[in-house]
Amino acid sequence: MNNPQRRDAQLPYISDEEVMEEQRRTRAILQKLNTIDVSDSEGIAALVRELLQTREDPFINPPFYCDYGTHIKVGKHFFANYNCTFLDVAPITFGDNCLLGPNVSIYTAGHPVHPDSRRSRYEYGIAVTIGNDVWLGGSTVVCPGVTIGDGCVIGAGSVVTRDIPPYSIAAGNPCRVIRPITDEDRKYYFRDRVFDDEAWSAIQREE
Repeated sequence: MNNPQRRDAQLPYISDEEVMEEQRRTRAILQKLNTIDVSDSEGIAALVRELLQTREDPFINPPFYCDYGTHIKVGKHFFANYNCTFLDVAPITFGDNCLLGPNVSIYTAGHPVHPDSRRSRYEYGIAVTIGNDVWLGGSTVVCPGVTIGDGCVIGAGSVVTRDIPPYSIAAGNPCRVIRPITDEDRKYYFRDRVFDDEAWSAIQREE
């Protein structure tokens, strides 16, 4: 197996010339995305679709950083705010309706713990999976191999090192489940503040 094949099989691999050649395409697109006129929403959207090679209509507020782009799979209505970084050595998969705050980092890449093994130049990528209707608060870090279930909210500044079950509010370093999300939460938009009648009627019409 060559190193791109080893990488894609989530085996230890070395970032050789073949690997770096794949990243050059990505860096060219990122250069355009991260220097475009920020008022050019249509231009940004077109570059994001080219980067991710998707037919969906994701939107990412630049600047944005990743290794490949093609290893990032997004569902419908994906939005990432400013200055997000995805180390997509292995697949990063999002469901529908995912929202990411600014400075969110998702890492599939890693290196061996022991310095002897680390000096070998071998590294690895382990996939990250994020379900439908997930909101990652600003400056969240998601580590290799993590799965975040449908409907979760991850608090700002969290470091997610382990799987988070569906419909959970979780936060902290390391990130831990604080409580489940229930139907009772539907009427609140912030802590104990309930939706006003106009907004609540609009929400109910969309169901």
